[in-house]
Order: sequence, then C-alpha cells, then structure tokens
Amino acid sequence: MSIRGNTRFTFYACYLGYVSQAIVNNFVPLLFLTFQDTFSLSLSQITLLTTVNFGIQLLVDLLSAGFIDRIGYRASAILAHVLIGLGLIGLTILPNCFSNPYTGLLAAICLYAIGGGLTEVLISPIVEACPGEGKAAAMSLLHSFYCWGHVFVVLLSTAFFVLFGTQCWTWLALVWAILPLGNALLFTQVPIYSLVETGEPGMRISELLRTRIFWVFMLLMLCAGASEQGMSQWASSFAESGLHVSKTLGDLAGPCSFAAMMGLSRLLYAKFAHRLALSRAMALSAGLCVVCYLTAALSSQAVLGLIGCALCGFSVGILWPGTFSMAAGVLRQGGTALFALLALAGDLGCSSGPTTVGLAASLMGGQLRSGLLLAILFPVLLLIGLWLYLRCCRKNSCRSKHSMLE
Repeated sequence: MSIRGNTRFTFYACYLGYVSQAIVNNFVPLLFLTFQDTFSLSLSQITLLTTVNFGIQLLVDLLSAGFIDRIGYRASAILAHVLIGLGLIGLTILPNCFSNPYTGLLAAICLYAIGGGLTEVLISPIVEACPGEGKAAAMSLLHSFYCWGHVFVVLLSTAFFVLFGTQCWTWLALVWAILPLGNALLFTQVPIYSLVETGEPGMRISELLRTRIFWVFMLLMLCAGASEQGMSQWASSFAESGLHVSKTLGDLAGPCSFAAMMGLSRLLYAKFAHRLALSRAMALSAGLCVVCYLTAALSSQAVLGLIGCALCGFSVGILWPGTFSMAAGVLRQGGTALFALLALAGDLGCSSGPTTVGLAASLMGGQLRSGLLLAILFPVLLLIGLWLYLRCCRKNSCRSKHSMLE
C-alpha cells in the first residue's frame, strides 16, 4: 500500500506525533526525584524544569504561525520531530557538558520543548484539514493518542526502571528518541492538506484578537491545560511523597492511570459524540474535575487519593480537544493563526497549572496536597468560560466567522 496520497497514513503520522508529544511532557516528570537526588536539585529547581518546558512551548505557539505558513506544514512537522529527538538525546549528553549539570538539563529541555510546541500547533490543523466528516470525534480520537502515549511512556519506563534501575535512565532516553526521529521520516511521505479553502484568506491574528468569542476559547484552553497538567505533572511525586507509596506503584496508579482514564474519556467521546452535546459534556467533565482534585488533596487514605488522581484524568479528557473543535467550528477561517493561539493558551495553562501546584507546595513546606487544592481554581474558571461561550452563542447565534467581531 502506497503512503503517498493515502490519508490514512496522515492520521497515523499525526497519532505518532501526539505520542511524541507525550514523551516530551511526561518522561522527565518520572525522573523528578531521581534528578533531585542525582543532581542535588531543590523542589523549586524541579518545578522550573516543567515551567521551562511549557514556557518554551508557549513562546513557540506565539511566534510559529507565520513561520509555519512560510515553510509549510510538512517541513515544520519534520523539523518538530527532529528537535524532539535531539532534545531527548541531549538529556543524556548535555548535563555532562556543563560544570552545573542543571544547565545541561535545561538546554536539552529547551530543544525538545521547541519541537513539542511546533507539534502542538501543527497536528490538530493537519487532521482538521483532512477530508471527511465528524471533526469533533476525529479530534477527540487524535488527542486520545497523547494519552495512550502517556500510558506507554509510564509503563515502559516503569518496567525499565524495575529491571535496570533508575540510574540507567539515560539509555531509556535514547530509546524514546527513536520514535520522533522515525516519525519525521514518515512525515516526508504522507499527504498533507490545506486548512483554509483555496482562494479564501484565513483570519489574521489582529482579526482574531478583535473577536469576542475567541477570548472565551483562549480562557477555555488555558484552564483545560492547567487542569490537566496540574495533576498529571505531579501525580508521580504526589503518590510517592504525599501518599507514601513505592515509586513503581506510584507511577502505575498515579500518572499511568491518569493517562489511561484520559484516553478512555477521549475514546468514548469519539464514539458517542453524536449523543451528547460537546458543551454539556465539557461542563460535566469540569464539575467532575473539581471533585477529583478535592478527593486527591483532602483524602487521608492512599487508595482514595489514587482514585481521585485517576478519575481526574477521565474528567479532563475532552476539555482540550473539545475546545479545539468548538473553536474550529465557530471560527472556520481561523487557519494556522487560530490553532497557534489556542495552543499558546493551552501551553500557558500547562505551564501555570504545575507551577501553581509546585509553588504553593513550596510555600507550605513541600506539601503537594496544598498545591492540588489551589489548582481547583482552574476547572472552576473553565465552567465560567463555558457559560460565557453559551451566552455568546445565544446572543450572536454563531452564524459566521465575523459574527463576534466588535
């Protein structure tokens, strides 16, 4: 079967793109305590690793729209995956190239964060542009592969650490680098379609910024990213230090179960999207997210805390792809600029969520429960954003891309 001209392989490459993104965001957090012991890092320095990762992705989201339109989606996708691979390889080399290993860690993270930022901007519009109906379901299925990638990363990494010990983590980083480098080759062959119809200009950034509903989508994306990563990035450390379970059990019952439940949520919505309105599904999910954060933060029993963590993954599953789908449906000529700015807001949330948890925990003497309790702010704000979205739609009927212009 030929790869060229076959849209199925475009989807395969995009699925692997989100698996690569899962490696970017979830491999290093499994090593937080290992880095803390090996390199004598403080909790604030560990927090900065996550902040830099998502901060760089945020900056790429902000600056990449014009760059991507100039060199094309294919070249950008190849570049993104090469940078992810080089960053993972850099984790094993760069700490030994500096007098302070922490500088090397930050440099490697900056490399793969640039690739991760480009991936986040590129993959969703590539799928959105592919021929076919049921875009909300397709988007939810696409984003489920981030979750399966997360599960894959945790399971394989945990098995590796059990067999060889965490001191051999550098070899595992090299193994993970193979996937994005291989997917870069796949992107050289697959067909890629234009997001905006031929002859119709996409909305400029200045035009989007004057659109009321656009700012509602930005709020939804920020809160979706923060609600997801506020729990996900700290799940392993919380299970070990807060719930006092072993690293193996903590990784499996914490981030692994979180990711599996998030993937299940997206898979279920991809199958049953026609039965439940997206806005209603997102509102129910945000309400469940509040309950899950409360359960994890306030429970005195490890089992209940781990259940709260896992169900939190289910609750946040459709928030990110759901916002993409709503925005693409309302702002149909948004083009690359729309997806870049939405990714910007999402990555701002991905940075601010874990940072909020980490800083609050530091202020409370290293108590991660306090940080998780404060993070409830994000799903509450998301509920407010959904109310604003429905209010705007009722007022303006969401008839066209210009209906919300001031």
